[in-house]
This record gives sequence, C-alpha cells and structure tokens, in this order.
Amino acid sequence: MAAKLLEQAFAEISNLAEQEQEAIAAWILEELASERRWEKVFADSQDVLARLADEALAEHHAGRTQELDPEAL
Repeated sequence: MAAKLLEQAFAEISNLAEQEQEAIAAWILEELASERRWEKVFADSQDVLARLADEALAEHHAGRTQELDPEAL
C-alpha cells in the first residue's frame, strides 16, 4: 500500500522541473535525517524520562500537585 503511494508521489514529482524535484528530494532527506535524530535522542533519554516520571509521581503521591484547569491557563 505505502509503496504504491510512494510510487504515485514519485510519478508526480517526476513531472516537475528539475529544481523543484531537487528541492523536494532535499526536503524528504532532511525529514528522514531529522526523524533518525529524534529517535536517537528519545532512545538515549529513557533514563532521564523515567527519573522525571518517578519524581512527578512522588510529588503527586505527596500531595504537592494540583489538577490542571485548562480554563485557568
């Protein structure tokens, strides 16, 4: 399914001027690189996220939190 959609996108892009094709290709490659960077940062931060979650739960259990009221923001 996704391969067919990708083929359709490439077919459409191939009808564009070379400069537009290059711009789209550069954008796609940057998006893919950005996604890989985000995945690495997220994977490397699991210990920090777990510690922050533990701290937040401890504060909640100690009664030092309050319910968020979106209307008061």
